[in-house]
Amino acid sequence: MLTIIIFIIILGLLVFVHELGHFLVAKKNGVRVEEFGFGFPPRIFGIKRKETIYSINAIPLGGFVRILGEDGQDKDDPHSFSAKKIWQRMTILIAGVLMNIILAIILLSLGNFIGLPTAVDDSENIAGAKVQITQVLGLSPAEISGLKAGDIIVKMAGLSGELVNITKVFQVQDFTSANQGKMINLVVERGKELIPIAITPRANPPAEEGAMGVGLARIVDISYPWYRAIYEGFISAFGLTWLIIKAIGALLWQLVSQGNVVEGIAGPVGIYNLTGQAAKMGFIYLLQLTVLLSINLAIINAFPFPALDGGRILFLLIEKIKGSPVSQRVEKAIHSAGFVFLIIVMLLVTIRDVIKLF
Repeated sequence: MLTIIIFIIILGLLVFVHELGHFLVAKKNGVRVEEFGFGFPPRIFGIKRKETIYSINAIPLGGFVRILGEDGQDKDDPHSFSAKKIWQRMTILIAGVLMNIILAIILLSLGNFIGLPTAVDDSENIAGAKVQITQVLGLSPAEISGLKAGDIIVKMAGLSGELVNITKVFQVQDFTSANQGKMINLVVERGKELIPIAITPRANPPAEEGAMGVGLARIVDISYPWYRAIYEGFISAFGLTWLIIKAIGALLWQLVSQGNVVEGIAGPVGIYNLTGQAAKMGFIYLLQLTVLLSINLAIINAFPFPALDGGRILFLLIEKIKGSPVSQRVEKAIHSAGFVFLIIVMLLVTIRDVIKLF
């Protein structure tokens, strides 16, 4: 139940902030916002202030804005979206994307002030460093034994001796190599729990998988004064944005070239599972997950694909070049087709995520 609540809060926050961007910039440009809703219909109740209804709705997964003329109608009304200049309409459309980036900057600034887990090299002499499992490969000894991404390896014991106070990746690698084919016992920290795990590292693992089948990183919590935390928040947000753009580009190319739903894409079920894992690891990991989702939402919405904000901006650029709007009927048909395609992809991803649960 707690995971469900956290999942709803995170998705609700991301969509609400996105729609808030559209709302604020529409108001700034004199466009009439007919409704600004928290959650999705059916409506529970609403209050009208001037021309806008502020509503609370039954499905708490974000929010929406209903803007006069957003579908090209009411061009004679000076308060209509369709009556505004192209640059004004573009700023309204891009505002949601910018708000998600701003949210990521704010959360990263907070995280840098509190202390974010940061990867460091074994050669660095840093107090408080820990070895964390960053990846668990499918059908590996690690997955079979119950190890999970995010676990901190605290202790290792086997026939060749015992390691405690593990602080460097090479310690885990050397101990595992010395005990290939033999059962060893680990103690891992998962959230606030210490969990014993028995595992037998493979003597002849597949290429590039390792004896246990895990990815490892040496991490330490690093915090900054508030003024440096804000700076680091900006730098981290734009660095992550570029990395995610490259990753999404690679995933899309694989989708187009291979014609299948690639592993790197997660739907609602996959995100729910990630939320559950992050919740067990602690608040700071939930914060990092929210940052990643917010940046992903911004990038995907900025993509020039029909039905997305970027697709609508593309039609405005076409209007600017040709000197007249694209036919409303044609634009609506293209956006509808794009929406159907996105729903189909989401259904395929969701089906795959559900199958992986069993």
